Amino acid sequence: MATTDRQATTLALAHALSAAERGLAVIPLSRTKLPALRSPHRDEPQTPEASAASAASGSPEPAPNPPCHGECGRFGHGVYDAATDPARIRELFAAAPWATGYGIACGLPPHHLIGVDLDTKSGTDSSAALRELALRHLFTIPATVVVVTPSGGRHLWLSGPPDVVVPNSAGRLAPGIDIRGAGGYLVGPGSRTDHGVYATAPGTARLAPAACPPALLRLLLPPPRTPHHPTPASTGDHGQGLVQFVLAAHEGQRNTRLFWAACRAYEDGIGPALVDPLVEAALNTGLSEREARATIASAARMTGHRP
Repeated sequence: MATTDRQATTLALAHALSAAERGLAVIPLSRTKLPALRSPHRDEPQTPEASAASAASGSPEPAPNPPCHGECGRFGHGVYDAATDPARIRELFAAAPWATGYGIACGLPPHHLIGVDLDTKSGTDSSAALRELALRHLFTIPATVVVVTPSGGRHLWLSGPPDVVVPNSAGRLAPGIDIRGAGGYLVGPGSRTDHGVYATAPGTARLAPAACPPALLRLLLPPPRTPHHPTPASTGDHGQGLVQFVLAAHEGQRNTRLFWAACRAYEDGIGPALVDPLVEAALNTGLSEREARATIASAARMTGHRP
């Protein structure tokens, strides 16, 4: 078993060095897919939780230091340890001889990697959910690196803009679709875990991470925070514009236009007031009331509102 683990560590290091040559910052992972190096601050008595408890009890304990992101110079800070320098990567793996895989930090230059994790464990067809999103929001997933997980899931690698921070999320985009963004990591191909080996899908290993389609990128970002004001009886010119956008739909684009308009309405705080006008517009284009209300309800859920 020890020999097998040493071989797995050697292979993981080789794959990690290869990824680093492509500009991808890496860290060693254990068989559980977690960072192999534990935090050097794990035994420090003063934590944010302890500080809160002290404050509640009136204890004069000092406030904790800000979270360390590697400023202490020691290993064990998760993605903050991620490196592309071969010497540092070897040091990381030397400090974690039990590592059998490696993680690729997302959100860092030059690729500003975004990982779209299509899970198979949620009982939903995450690939179908992504295709539905693509259809409704008029984007296509370009040819890019695809990593197949031991459970049969897939990780799609996309490149983001340098000035945009994509957050991590689980199931927010759609059931079974998780997003790995800034502060997250993807298990690199060639990694061995308790459940098997991660591998690139045939024909994608030499591809560069493709640019994230703008329409998809917009979905990955948190909705803008807008002040909530009482909704006037009239939804204004913007609401009328969304209704006209739906009315102008031709067969084959009616649901897509209705979904887009409803999303914009909910994001702008006029969703509830615009439901009936949008339904009426959809009826005029040939959709049934049931179809129209189901599409608007889907838009409400997608934007974090209750239908």
